[in-house]
Amino acid sequence: MRNSRRNQLPAACALAILAASGSTALAASIGDVFVIGLENHNWTQPDPTSGVQQLMGNPAAPYINSLIVPNTPASAQVSYASDYYGVAVGAHPSEGNYVWSEAGTDFGVHTDNDPSAASGNIFTAPHLAALMNANGITWNNYQEDVQFSPSPTQSASGTSTTTINPYYGTGQYGYAVKHNPMAFFSDTATENVKTFDQLRTDITNDTFARYNWITPNLYDEMHSALDTDFVYNGVTWPAGTDQEAVAEGDNFLSQIIPAIQATNAYKNNGAIIIWFDETEGGDTTAQTIPEIILSPLARGNDYASTVEMNHSSDLKTMQEIFGLGPYLDNPIPAGETNVSGDGYNTVSSVNDLSDLFLPGVIPTEVPEPASLSVLAIAVAGVLMRRRRGGCRSARTHRE
Repeated sequence: MRNSRRNQLPAACALAILAASGSTALAASIGDVFVIGLENHNWTQPDPTSGVQQLMGNPAAPYINSLIVPNTPASAQVSYASDYYGVAVGAHPSEGNYVWSEAGTDFGVHTDNDPSAASGNIFTAPHLAALMNANGITWNNYQEDVQFSPSPTQSASGTSTTTINPYYGTGQYGYAVKHNPMAFFSDTATENVKTFDQLRTDITNDTFARYNWITPNLYDEMHSALDTDFVYNGVTWPAGTDQEAVAEGDNFLSQIIPAIQATNAYKNNGAIIIWFDETEGGDTTAQTIPEIILSPLARGNDYASTVEMNHSSDLKTMQEIFGLGPYLDNPIPAGETNVSGDGYNTVSSVNDLSDLFLPGVIPTEVPEPASLSVLAIAVAGVLMRRRRGGCRSARTHRE
């Protein structure tokens, strides 16, 4: 037993090495990540109540708006982006934005079709989930109502007489592949796909992957209104209206987010990202996209970042959190410049999400493998010195 201890590196020695080398390994870092993808609503727009209504200040979205009230328990761990813009002029409809969240480009394919060779929307380029696979990072792809489809690559919608949705209380269902980002890449099209029954089980059991993508169905994601009235927070929202769709999505978030926050996966420096796909009514800086972060490591207390961000910012941040290089600078088609006009929508060039978190939480770059080698050499050196009594803390331990 004594010899075994003598060959171990004491924690104090390891900490001393990291501190002396200036490593950021001692700083708090993000644990498990949860991305909830929603649909088709601006955060702000020139006319807040025209057509598709904006979410900021919207009475149909009381939960979302409760997250941005300063000095309340609900906003204590919340930051949001006030200048989050469409990732590219013309990046519509929805599908290309989900693809962009995986690969840093829409490959110039502007369709909402299920993946097929005929539609030209099956891709083999490098993408986020593939990098996670290659680097041993676990991930899940939760898709509500996918159980109604014969395959995760085929959409399905209708009304069930036997299955009632637990969030809005009717049998309507709607799984849309266009909102499943991994489905458009040949190597991950059907990988790690889980139902929302499994999501609720994983919440109960506190068993998650490091990266968890969550797509609600067409109703819970604010895409579509139900064919019946919907009562939420004491208000009846008429069937078929945009405000009903907003209320449906807000109701879903009001249930799923507190449930995730109650898990150890979240409490241990996890992060929830409320992500929306695209702007409505124009591709200008007058239409901003909702991007809300909840985390124990968020700046918190309704911090509103004015740093310009877009979908490439999320992807860059995921690569930095999980140490996945190189940056996914897949080619962006000519003319698909970012909405602000400054040209920054490649992953390596954009601002990441770090301004939404406490300083130092998000790494400033994708770690290079060489840095690990340097640390390994330093650790080996301490081990050798320790055998000669070179680590004072080790010598004290033996005594």
